[in-house]
Amino acid sequence: MSELQDVVVAVTEDSAGESAGGKALPEASGLARGRRVVLGVVAGAALMAVGGLLATTLVKSPAQVAAETGPPSQGPLTAEVERRVLAQKVVMRGTVVADQSVEVAPQPRSAEGAGTPVVTKLPLKAGDPVAAGQLLAEVSGRPVFTLRGTLPVYRDLKPGATGDDVAQLQQALRELGHGTGGDPKGVFGAGTKAALAARYKAIGYDPLPAVADGAEVLKAAREGVRSAEWAVEDVQAGGSGGTGGGKAAAPGPSASPGAKGAPGAAEGGKATDGGTGDSGRALTRARQALADARAKLAAAEAADGPMLPASETVFLGSFPARVSAVGGRIGGPVSGAVLTLSAGELVVEAYLKEDKKQLLRAGMSVVVSSEVAGTDARGKVALVATERSTGQPSGGRQNGQPGGQGGQGGQGDAAQGKGGGADLGYRMVVRADQPLPAAFAGQDVRLTIESASTDGEALVVPVTAVSASPDGQTLVTAVSADGTQRRIPVRTGTSGDGYVAVTPVKNGDLAAGARVVIGIAPREPAKGRGESPKPGRTPGRAAGRPASGPGIAAGTGTGFASGAGTGFASGAGTDAAMPGTATGPASGSASGTGLAPGAGAGAAFGTGPGPTTARAAATGTAGGPA
Repeated sequence: MSELQDVVVAVTEDSAGESAGGKALPEASGLARGRRVVLGVVAGAALMAVGGLLATTLVKSPAQVAAETGPPSQGPLTAEVERRVLAQKVVMRGTVVADQSVEVAPQPRSAEGAGTPVVTKLPLKAGDPVAAGQLLAEVSGRPVFTLRGTLPVYRDLKPGATGDDVAQLQQALRELGHGTGGDPKGVFGAGTKAALAARYKAIGYDPLPAVADGAEVLKAAREGVRSAEWAVEDVQAGGSGGTGGGKAAAPGPSASPGAKGAPGAAEGGKATDGGTGDSGRALTRARQALADARAKLAAAEAADGPMLPASETVFLGSFPARVSAVGGRIGGPVSGAVLTLSAGELVVEAYLKEDKKQLLRAGMSVVVSSEVAGTDARGKVALVATERSTGQPSGGRQNGQPGGQGGQGGQGDAAQGKGGGADLGYRMVVRADQPLPAAFAGQDVRLTIESASTDGEALVVPVTAVSASPDGQTLVTAVSADGTQRRIPVRTGTSGDGYVAVTPVKNGDLAAGARVVIGIAPREPAKGRGESPKPGRTPGRAAGRPASGPGIAAGTGTGFASGAGTGFASGAGTDAAMPGTATGPASGSASGTGLAPGAGAGAAFGTGPGPTTARAAATGTAGGPA
């Protein structure tokens, strides 16, 4: 710098002298321009140095990014002790079905010369509502209709029949507006016959007669009564004619057989002698024959009338019902279920394996979740069967067997675990607190059942927090605020959802809000080559290559030059390349490329008649990550 000062002083003196003589003004002007150029170069170098320092804070090497996003240090994992009600839950799947599911498979009695039963009318389709008394189908010209009732039909109901099934028929007919007159409850009398005939007429059919040749039987019975009445009259007339030889009327074609040969009657055109005793016996016998004839007529009249075949009616517990499926077709034979009806409240049906059956019982709370509808409904377990079910899952079946019907309203073979088929397990029925929407019918839903719960609030920890000591004690490990660990003996209780209720053996040893150890955080292997460095910034050193700058000379050939260089550790720059080496903490060392700028400035002097080129050596020291 002393040489530079001397040159500057000399140049200044020369300039002053020449200026005073009026000869050196052009050289002084050129010197001023050179100074401005030097100052500009120096300012640019300073800006580049500042920019390089800022880049070190924004640009990160892959190693630094990996260090900052690395896993935490190895140590215990803890969870908080909670105080709440803990419930043990059983989660399973179930199907929403109607409380009563009925398969309609009518098998009418074949008349003489009739062939296989054929579906001749099918007015309903799947999804249609069904009302009481409505026509469901027609098979071989005979109707099949519905009535309200819970008892399955197991026989044909004919006039004169008695029983609970007759009482059910009477009630169903009265609900449809057909009075049963004065018939006693459970007795198929004249009023019930009239009501049944009215029901058939309402759906457009004639009822089947209870007795195939009932009209002929009834006619014969009535003629028998008339003949018996005439016989009584004949005996009475013969007795009033005295014991003499008056003629008695000969028996006509309709005369009672008992009138023939009666004492006092004409025989061979001659009157028989008979006293008063013979005449009295004849009258008694004639009256007895009349009583028998009247009894036969009463029986014939009682048996005559419409009947209700088991194949022509389907009893459902509630209405409106729905057509779940249509299995028959018009013109097709009745080889299975023509229709499947669903009636009553929607319930959820599920089948349990042995392990879950031991956990569940009637009355437990249930949450029914429909993923399709996106809604939940609460309910309770209504039934857990004690016998295993086999066959096809169903909410109850009615098979329409010839002359009767199968199970109905959950009383079918499948519901009772009787009959062949696959082993389904133990049948469970869940009823919702509020009626399930009709859209739930047939859906596969999730059932969440609370099988056990604590009596009120209890201390609850994750099951992984509980361990056993070599002496058999059950322990949890509590961690204090300073990291100190303490083992606490506990007694466990209800468990569920990954938690268990615990009670400390010594009161006060464990409280809500404390933290307990549930595991140890594993150390993840370092990614890339070598060990992963600890997060943080590591100082690096870099040396810049010499930087060259243009020399500016004016006048006597004195030139000024300034050079600046900024280097990046990547080596991509042409003006500086700085390999950096960094040493990390005790966890390991990593070598790589440092990202650091280097800046330097220098001045060069030259003498000569023209421009001069000067070189300046620049060294820089900067901090950069490894």
